[in-house]
Amino acid sequence: MDATVENNVKPVRRSKEDKKVIRKQLKASHTLLKHEGISTAPQPTKSLVVANGGLGNGVSREELSAALKQMGEVDKLIMHPNKPYAFVIYRSEESARKAHINLNGEKLQCGENSVTLYLSYVDSVTCEEEASVPLPEGLVLVEDFVCSEEEALLLAAIDWSSTNTDVTAQKSLKHRRVKHYGFEFRYDNNNVDKDKPLPAGIPQECLPVLERCVKNQHIDIMPDQLTVNQYESGQGIPPHVDTHSAFEDTIMSLSLGAKTVMEFRHPDGRLVAVVLPERSLLVMKGESRFFWTHGITPRKFDMVPACDPQSFGDTTPDLRTSSNLTLSKRGTRTSLTFRKIRNEPCRCAFPSACDSQGAPPAPSPPPPPSLPCCHADAALLEEQYVHRVYDAIASHFSSTRHSPWPRVCHFLCSLPPGSVLADVGCGNGKYLGVNLELSAVGCDRSSALVQICAERGFQAFVSDALSVPLRAASCDACISIAVIHHFSTQERRLAAVQELVRLLKPGGRALIYVWAFEQEYNKQRSKYLKDHNKELPENHNPAEDSPEESQEPQGKSSVHSSSHSEDNYRTVDNNQHVTDGKLSVHTNRTAFETKDLLVPWHLKDGKKRVEGDSGEGGKKDQQKEKSKKTSRSKATLDCNPATSPGFDSNMFSDSSLDTIAATHSSKPIPGCDTSQTCSSALKSESEIIPAPVFHRYYHVFQQGELEQLCAQQAGVTVQSSYHDQGNWCVILEKALNR
Repeated sequence: MDATVENNVKPVRRSKEDKKVIRKQLKASHTLLKHEGISTAPQPTKSLVVANGGLGNGVSREELSAALKQMGEVDKLIMHPNKPYAFVIYRSEESARKAHINLNGEKLQCGENSVTLYLSYVDSVTCEEEASVPLPEGLVLVEDFVCSEEEALLLAAIDWSSTNTDVTAQKSLKHRRVKHYGFEFRYDNNNVDKDKPLPAGIPQECLPVLERCVKNQHIDIMPDQLTVNQYESGQGIPPHVDTHSAFEDTIMSLSLGAKTVMEFRHPDGRLVAVVLPERSLLVMKGESRFFWTHGITPRKFDMVPACDPQSFGDTTPDLRTSSNLTLSKRGTRTSLTFRKIRNEPCRCAFPSACDSQGAPPAPSPPPPPSLPCCHADAALLEEQYVHRVYDAIASHFSSTRHSPWPRVCHFLCSLPPGSVLADVGCGNGKYLGVNLELSAVGCDRSSALVQICAERGFQAFVSDALSVPLRAASCDACISIAVIHHFSTQERRLAAVQELVRLLKPGGRALIYVWAFEQEYNKQRSKYLKDHNKELPENHNPAEDSPEESQEPQGKSSVHSSSHSEDNYRTVDNNQHVTDGKLSVHTNRTAFETKDLLVPWHLKDGKKRVEGDSGEGGKKDQQKEKSKKTSRSKATLDCNPATSPGFDSNMFSDSSLDTIAATHSSKPIPGCDTSQTCSSALKSESEIIPAPVFHRYYHVFQQGELEQLCAQQAGVTVQSSYHDQGNWCVILEKALNR
């Protein structure tokens, strides 16, 4: 047991709560060692690590600081981006000791939620100098460009109650409200009809602001087009590049009502997150306008500097590495984006990204594979369209998978303390920590996901679901969540069930989830279908495609090039019919037409960022950092058609796409809390490759099919079965005499 715990807890008659605190402290110590390479100290020091007190847990600096300061004078509070823990340095050891005794196991109220804090001593904490990154070339941010009175006047000028949509082309899109003045941007062709100006020109209230822009040389000529977007908390816009042929070089965006963080990404992977305060003016020219993507991640809180930074000129604080951050709750933000209609073809210095200069269109997709007719064909199909695909997206998958499913949690929490659990297809291990009273182990075909499990302190190993290297009858329970539908023949699906049963002790239980063919059940449509608007909105994102993933909030982020600033989305129809025994390609967010199909995955790249921002990285030693970079490079290389046949090298989309993350051959896990954005991949500085599309094989189960499959396995009974938001689910029980 950790000596820190022994020194601060009574040696006899510990209460149940005391024992829980000890376990949590010990687990937090192990997590810190895994993530940061830092060991907790056996004796009191001035420095403490506060588990559950990080930005990644939704704890703001102000909330945590207030609790810590009650124990004594705080010298420094360090909160790294996305981390589930923070570090505090007190002025005196006595204050640290007081915090360790009084705050351990205490709940901290954070808005509507609460977290339980667990503190341990550490010898020292490294305080790095705050870093900054250069702004994209041509990007200028002017804070307080308008005063509060002007802000109120401008907001009042935007009449959202108007019903005459022909005058201002007002639309209520899925992610925001939008109004166009002067000219309407057409979502069907990503351009402007220059011969059809709108009756309503730019509002008069905007003219003084625009005149000041011209006077201050932010723009050379008065704009004649305005797009107004209104974002509620939790809404955003995927990364994109504004259409070159539609507008002239300079684009200006005025932020009103609330601050947000906009992320800029260069095709080579460089990322710059820029805080846009309310009443600030963002000016994009040249490279920042034509070549960098910009977007806003949909979330309710942003990580921002704890105090308003002074003018940084051509640089901005690096929000990915800063330790002086806090959480900023988003409010309703209204952006006014001003542009000048272009009447001549664009002749920018970035022809590879320019629609006027003939950026090469995407070639036609290759034909889908055929249904397997033998064991060898099935194994090859799964290797190409399951295993390699999920290996390529493992890092991003883990960054978007957080919340366990309620009914899976109920099953896990119903197991007696001390039970041995095997999660076959554990992905990033999110179910391995649901019930700490269990002895849980996971396995997955993806070595990258297994590595993430290890970094999170979970026991996991690489294994195929058809051959798990555990002793027969060694587990009290098994779970297989969204795994078996990836096997491409009836025989292999049955073999997966048999392997689960082999692992179970007599009387043990297994929970199995698979996708349901019936996405409408008992007169209720699943969230997968329910969220799909009958009239496809211009900003519909086809990657919202997985029924078992639709139980949780959907994250919105990916990339398209040549799109309209803050208001241009376009869908891609991936539907193909079954011909000559070929697998069909499913159209996302629609009812299934066949049981065996390929589901498109629009990859969100930017893996160099994903791991660093997902709370799994941090300040590690050089060897570990080198290992991380190698892993990231491998993930990027796995996207290459030469190494990932499941990758459709010819299917590129210039639309904005959501990202659906899934586990490897083992499973796609539900939920999509995407907290990162990304930009197009890049072969070279001068050749942009839009976000690639992968295809994943699925066999969706019809009603009764899963029970019939399980019934073929002798010695087990189906204890219960149910339909759970687009999934068929069973709980099996192994006979006592087996």
